[in-house]
Amino acid sequence: MRISQKQGNKDFAIMLNAYDCPAMLVTPQYQILATNKHYLESYGAIDQSQKAYCYKVSHANDVPCDQAGETCPLSLASASGKKERVLHIHHSPHGKEHIDIEILPILNDKGKVKFFIELLKSVTQANPKIGKNEMVGASPAFNQLVENITRVAPTEASVLLVGETGSGKEIAAAAVHLASNRKEHPMVILECSGLTETLFESELFGHIKGAFTGALYNKQGLVEVAHGGTLFLDEIGDVPYELQIKLLRLIETGTYRPVGGKETRRSDFRLICATHQDILAMVERGEFRRDLYYRINVFPIHIPSLNERKQDIPLLTKTILQRIDQSGQYSVTDCAISLLKKHDFMGNIRELRNILSRALVLSNTPIIDRHVIKTCLEIDRKISGDSGTTTDLKKNELNYLKHLIDSVDGDKDKAAALAGISTRSLYRKIQ
Repeated sequence: MRISQKQGNKDFAIMLNAYDCPAMLVTPQYQILATNKHYLESYGAIDQSQKAYCYKVSHANDVPCDQAGETCPLSLASASGKKERVLHIHHSPHGKEHIDIEILPILNDKGKVKFFIELLKSVTQANPKIGKNEMVGASPAFNQLVENITRVAPTEASVLLVGETGSGKEIAAAAVHLASNRKEHPMVILECSGLTETLFESELFGHIKGAFTGALYNKQGLVEVAHGGTLFLDEIGDVPYELQIKLLRLIETGTYRPVGGKETRRSDFRLICATHQDILAMVERGEFRRDLYYRINVFPIHIPSLNERKQDIPLLTKTILQRIDQSGQYSVTDCAISLLKKHDFMGNIRELRNILSRALVLSNTPIIDRHVIKTCLEIDRKISGDSGTTTDLKKNELNYLKHLIDSVDGDKDKAAALAGISTRSLYRKIQ
């Protein structure tokens, strides 16, 4: 008795229901034969009245991904005969989504690929930091960042985020934490820049009453607060050399002593560090301990600068405007976007936010045109003396933050949210 194709596809769908994520069965010719219940719930039914192809359904392309300039997981699995994994941007009922794809080849008795099982896991929906409200982008550099975060997050590996100031290292750290097995516990942040030896130890390890002048009470350290969760050390390169050995001991043993205390305590945390500096060069210069470097650099992630991902500027501009002004009435013309793409962003996304905040003040209409953006850019040049040299970004940042605080009637929490930084970072920057 022959089984009809329709009955066969139904059996395939039942088989795919064993997977706890959206899944579909695909032929080596890219044709989708069946999908499981999780796929139907997430993406809806596929019209089977005619042949449906994965590149058409997922990407709205007329040709396979590798012919459209993207990596095709099916082609990779076909060549290797093994499981392959890539990150793609799919069209979905929720809009464009970053999807983590695993392709499993099904071989016949002669060892040739007969089918592929494609497993789809939405990175955008699973991680609130990657999506409309936080990390935004679709460029190759941004997609590589998302893929790295997706791969390392479920592990316990220490992560080192390396990127320029203003590129979004703190948001990336939060994305790693929220996609980890520790997401139900806190992510604790220590800004290492500008801390004295006593203050660094007190912040990190806590202190006992009377341990030093001004220690009027027992203080819980951030290491203790981070127990079960994530400890994020921002600007790790600024930790004084003499303190690095204590940090190394903490990482290696998970133990520490509060300042002035005799009792050794233990904390279980996942470590994420960030820096804008070349730590390896600091090691070679004797400014950073080599053993500590290898402890924190288990899985390095490059945070691309805005200049490396300028094709994300239209999407970033739209998102930032929505955050600054929630009325949704403002938009930027294509000519203005083109001007932004030509600009050299020394301050990265933070600088783009400053420019757009300035544009809202200068624009007489909800349409921000090229003239307004040009004026915003020229303000920086005039501040720097019309020399065409790079503006003192720290000074401009301080002026911007003070203006932002004034605009929200002194509400520093709200000002920090609009600036895309933590309230702790806001206080540090304006002091």
